[in-house]
Amino acid sequence: MPARIIVVANQKGGSGKTTIAMGLAGTLGRRGHKVLVVDADQQATATQWAKAAPDDNPFPANVSGLSAAGDKVHREVKKYLGDYDFIVVDCPPAVDSAVPASALMIADLALVPIIPSPPDIWAARGIRTLIENVRDTVNEGIQARLVPNMCQPNTQITRQALELLDGFAIARTAASLHLRTAHRQAAALGGTVHDFDGAGSAAQELNTLTDEVLALLGIALKEVRHVKAANG
Repeated sequence: MPARIIVVANQKGGSGKTTIAMGLAGTLGRRGHKVLVVDADQQATATQWAKAAPDDNPFPANVSGLSAAGDKVHREVKKYLGDYDFIVVDCPPAVDSAVPASALMIADLALVPIIPSPPDIWAARGIRTLIENVRDTVNEGIQARLVPNMCQPNTQITRQALELLDGFAIARTAASLHLRTAHRQAAALGGTVHDFDGAGSAAQELNTLTDEVLALLGIALKEVRHVKAANG
């Protein structure tokens, strides 16, 4: 079966695209899936994240930089379909970038990280329109979900913003990620939150999101977890 393609996109910067892309890819890799992260952002944050990993504990997914592919990124991704179980595309946060539209053309699932605040929700209208246009023209089977990210639990602003998301025309995931330092630690040390003692809540949130993504894609959960070797 060809790889399932998950595109993580939002035209607003600071929404946590790379955190979710690498967290999801790392969690899938630890479960024994073969995963490729396509770093399509010129900032190359995903690439630097993976490079920070020690040699004896590499990041559990391969990372390939394809930011130069521009509006041809979908053609480049297709070259890897037979080599992986999942391909996760980390898109750049640029309204004028051709990468998100190209990647969405072949995506099975689009994940839109969104901070639950009114300004972030308003700013996400552009990516919503882009997904709708792609669905109407070239990829009618694409699924899309908003992923609440950097949530602050038990606050009125978070509750109100999540209510706003319910009328956004793209459904939100039941899973959400809270604002936790473990994600920054993971990036700094080239791993996933599963690697750190005391990061149980962050790891559980990523596990729950990963389970939901697999369910959306119609894929049974793997029993194998905590695989630390890189896919290669």
